[in-house]
Amino acid sequence: MQKLQFKVNGVSCELACDPQTPLVYLLRNDLGLAGTRFGCGAGHCGSCTVLVDGRAVQSCDTPAWSVEGRDVTTIEGLAAQKHPLIEAFIGEQAMQCGYCINGIVMSAADLLARTPDPSEGQIAEALERNLCRCGTHVRIVRAIRRAAKAAR
Repeated sequence: MQKLQFKVNGVSCELACDPQTPLVYLLRNDLGLAGTRFGCGAGHCGSCTVLVDGRAVQSCDTPAWSVEGRDVTTIEGLAAQKHPLIEAFIGEQAMQCGYCINGIVMSAADLLARTPDPSEGQIAEALERNLCRCGTHVRIVRAIRRAAKAAR
């Protein structure tokens, strides 16, 4: 066991854990942040996406040691910030089952931080690692464009 210190949604925390523990387990099991979903466990589906220092990463294959001293933001953190993506996804009814959508929103937040007015191609590229089987892709793109417009 090793003590790790990092911030989650702006709050400093210290956890004793095996440094190889996937970040998703710390967020869900130790910190109670269940908005970060566990999907494939291999970094392929994107449902576990969070932001580490503002960049989208799949938390299921991000070892705990790698977030030492860094800032982690989860979907709960974006909601607390009243991020424009939250309202836009609700407004566009861009989700169905809700399993993948949190990871998609996190990937979109990374995109909008780097590219304030993304094209549909840029949105598609940013969401490449996020799988969704619900068929709301058109609404998801509309929601991201809506959030981009609201943020400008």
